[in-house]
Amino acid sequence: MKMHKLLLLAVACTWALGAAAQWQWIDKDGRKVFSDRPPPSDIPAKSILKQPGGSAAVRIAPDAGAAASGADDAAPVTAAKAPTKPASAGKDKELEEKKAQAEAAEAAKKKAEEEKLARAKAENCARARRAKADLEMGRPTMQVNAQGERVFMDEASRNAEIKRASEIMATDCAR
Repeated sequence: MKMHKLLLLAVACTWALGAAAQWQWIDKDGRKVFSDRPPPSDIPAKSILKQPGGSAAVRIAPDAGAAASGADDAAPVTAAKAPTKPASAGKDKELEEKKAQAEAAEAAKKKAEEEKLARAKAENCARARRAKADLEMGRPTMQVNAQGERVFMDEASRNAEIKRASEIMATDCAR
């Protein structure tokens, strides 16, 4: 039983050490980024919130490391940074492509909805014009009342229907 507790303590300590070696910075879009690798060179020092060791943000510029003559510790820093730039640049491009595709899909959806609404308005306009023309002819016209019976329209109901058709034409036939 004691061995299990000791093993659990050892695992917890290694997790804590891994969590301590984290970089935090604010990227160009204002999002907080957490990583086990240093931020890209385009991130200003004031945007770095935390780095391993807990000290203030200090970074070796890639050009300064290359300019050092024969410094053994400059090579691993440059080598460690090199793979992250293409990977993050690839992820950024991929993210931008997905974002552009989502925006294009949303724009297409919005355009399709607008076209559907325009077709519905055109159909309503055509129906209202036909109904108004029929009502203005003055011929006897029938309608169904609340009890489901067919009755002839009187002058007041005819004028009310003409007015309603005119209102529909004013909203849906506006070009």
